[in-house]
Amino acid sequence: MTYECFDVSVKQGIAHIQMSRPDKRNNMNRAFWRELPQIIQEIDAQAQARVIVLSSTGPHFCGGIDVSMFGPSDEKDPNAGLAPHHAKRQKGLKFLDTVKTMQDSLSAMEACRLPVLVAIQGGCIGGGVDLVTACDIRYATRDAFITIYETKIGMTADVGTFPRLVKLIPEGIVRELAYTGRRMSADEGMNIGLVNRVFDTHEEMLEGVMEVAREIAANAPLAVHGCKRAITYARDHTTQEGLDWIGLWNASMLHPEEIREAMGARAEKREPDFTDLPKRKIS
Repeated sequence: MTYECFDVSVKQGIAHIQMSRPDKRNNMNRAFWRELPQIIQEIDAQAQARVIVLSSTGPHFCGGIDVSMFGPSDEKDPNAGLAPHHAKRQKGLKFLDTVKTMQDSLSAMEACRLPVLVAIQGGCIGGGVDLVTACDIRYATRDAFITIYETKIGMTADVGTFPRLVKLIPEGIVRELAYTGRRMSADEGMNIGLVNRVFDTHEEMLEGVMEVAREIAANAPLAVHGCKRAITYARDHTTQEGLDWIGLWNASMLHPEEIREAMGARAEKREPDFTDLPKRKIS
């Protein structure tokens, strides 16, 4: 399938989703918000891969939300012809619906059963920060930076930056970034744990991220999926709740056959024959 904002390929258990509008700084237009969850959900539902790599093109990773998102749409407005005073009263709720759609688009990566690795080069601006914080693991080039740019243009970031970023780095740093809108370099991001590793060039980064993806793809998909679920649950709950949850998960999801296959393959020095995630319908 052809997309306006992305190129997609699947090879050796790795799905590579590449943002493909460098001339527009890969900004997040209307098609972006529609296509991203569609791609993620299809890869997941059809069990097409074992891990997803999200990368970009051009000098900048993402220039943020396309401001045309908040202007008139080509789509027919079901409320067209409404009296001006009624339209004014509906404005806030219509804006909320738009924000919720964008939030759900990025949450699709968190809800996905597969790990999502993101490779960041150059600027990761505004909505780009919302995007990368919804991924499982972040990598960056030496020249990369993030900025909560919404503050600089008189608004508050609302698509996912704060609920996720405050769980990834110290609260005081989140507040500083938000209040000032300043740029955080890749090295600073690595020092505080937001970025796993920094590479000198875009090419070296993609090579390094693909190597991590290959390591993930070599493991049992059912076990990796369990790890993602357990980590996300533990992040959002108390330690005791996390302990109770993982105990119940393994009581129903632990597969001795997968363990025996992993150990047998290691002993026999062969590739393991793990079970893939089950296919499922897209809701």
